[in-house]
Amino acid sequence: MNIVITGSIGHIGKPLTQELVKKGHSVTVITSKIERQPEIEALGAKAAIGRFQDAGFLSESFKGADIVYLMEAWEGIGSIFDKDFDFVEAFNKIGNNYKDAIAQTGVKKVVHLSSIGAHTNQGTGSLFLHHNVENILKQLPEDVSIKFMRPPGFFTNTFRYLPAIKTKGAIFNSYGGDQKEPWVSPVDIALTIAEEMEKPFNGRTVHYLASEELSPNEIAQIIGNAIGKPDLKWIIIADKQMHREMLDAGMNEWIANGFINMQAAQRNGSLYEDYNKNRPVFGKGKLADYANELAQVYHNL
Repeated sequence: MNIVITGSIGHIGKPLTQELVKKGHSVTVITSKIERQPEIEALGAKAAIGRFQDAGFLSESFKGADIVYLMEAWEGIGSIFDKDFDFVEAFNKIGNNYKDAIAQTGVKKVVHLSSIGAHTNQGTGSLFLHHNVENILKQLPEDVSIKFMRPPGFFTNTFRYLPAIKTKGAIFNSYGGDQKEPWVSPVDIALTIAEEMEKPFNGRTVHYLASEELSPNEIAQIIGNAIGKPDLKWIIIADKQMHREMLDAGMNEWIANGFINMQAAQRNGSLYEDYNKNRPVFGKGKLADYANELAQVYHNL
């Protein structure tokens, strides 16, 4: 099959490209960075250089595709430290660009990497943007089948804790404790998507993803063991303190507000309400698999 992948070759895109090429598919990877082209071609795929904010480029890239894989990469959309950036408008624009390109090119099979929390537009902080994009894509004609993939936090997100551990000696968040929540390996996401692309498409379906369930205290223990700090603690701080620290660091206020609200949903469990009703089969990845990489990044800070 001819498959187009958005989101370049990051934590998900690279193993997804490798798996699809291995299975014999013709893969085109969309990237905004021309310097990625040699690496993409070395994987056996074609590179399409452009941005998903460019509707015309998307339409040209989707021509002839049997399946398109869609994602909204926060890092490629706007800086969380740009105080004037409108993330709602940006996400809606990308969703509409995707919708228009699919409609214009006649693509009938779509896999959309959405997010945990996309089941609602209330009480999930900034994650409701993925709910918005899902609804935009649902405006496509009914003969366009869409698989909405909803992962929780990526194991690779834990690398964001390392600078604070280095400078302050602990992980700080506005929730914590022993309540378990789902996490997922980007490789498990890639492998699951590759499998789903070869299965029948039928209407609009939702697929949750997870590799294991861990509590904040367990995460602190795993990271601590990996970096040589076995007594590492996950410390809960007040919402107001967390919010103030993010604003003091120069973060976009809308993003800061969304982060606080998302963590409140993690704290009270509402973020995982629909996930718990539709629990997936776990993938093979474990956070402990990243121990060596965590240690290397930490000790190089």
